Amino acid sequence: MAINHISEKAKIGDNVQIWHFTYVGDNVEIGDNVKIGSLAHIDYDVKIGENTKIEGQAYIPPLSRIGKNVFIGPAAVLTNDPYPMCDKMVGVTIEDNAIVGARAVIKAGVRIGKNSVVAMGAIVTRDVPENSVVMGSPASIRYSREEYDKKRKQWIES
Repeated sequence: MAINHISEKAKIGDNVQIWHFTYVGDNVEIGDNVKIGSLAHIDYDVKIGENTKIEGQAYIPPLSRIGKNVFIGPAAVLTNDPYPMCDKMVGVTIEDNAIVGARAVIKAGVRIGKNSVVAMGAIVTRDVPENSVVMGSPASIRYSREEYDKKRKQWIES
C-alpha cells in the first residue's frame, strides 16, 4: 500500500496522478491532468499548472510557481533560500512549456522562461530567457528551442 502525505489544505485538480511516497504540503494548488512521480516532495504554497509532469524524487520548495505543460525530470532540485539559513525566501518560477532535465539544480529566485530547456545536470544560477536551451555548470545558453525540437525530431525518427 502506497503511503502519501497530501495536505487537507491542498487543492488538487481533476485527473491528477500522485505516485507512491509523495509529499504535498499546505496551500499547494495542482492543476488538472498533472502527474507527480514517486518520492517527490512538493512543499507548501506551490502552484503547478495543468498538464505538467514532475518525475520521481524531484524537490519543489515553498513559493515555487510552475506553469502549464512543464516537464521536470527525476531528482531535479529547485531551491528557495539564496543565502541559507535565512528566513527570507523566494521561489523559482518555471513558465509554460519549459523542460527541466534530470538532476538539474535551480537557484532560488530564478525564472525559467517559456519554452526553455534546462539540460540534465545543469546548475542554473540566473534567469533563462524564453525559447533557450541551457546546460553546464554554471548553465549557459547553448542553442534555441527551435534547434532542440529539430534534434528531438531527428532522434525520434532515427
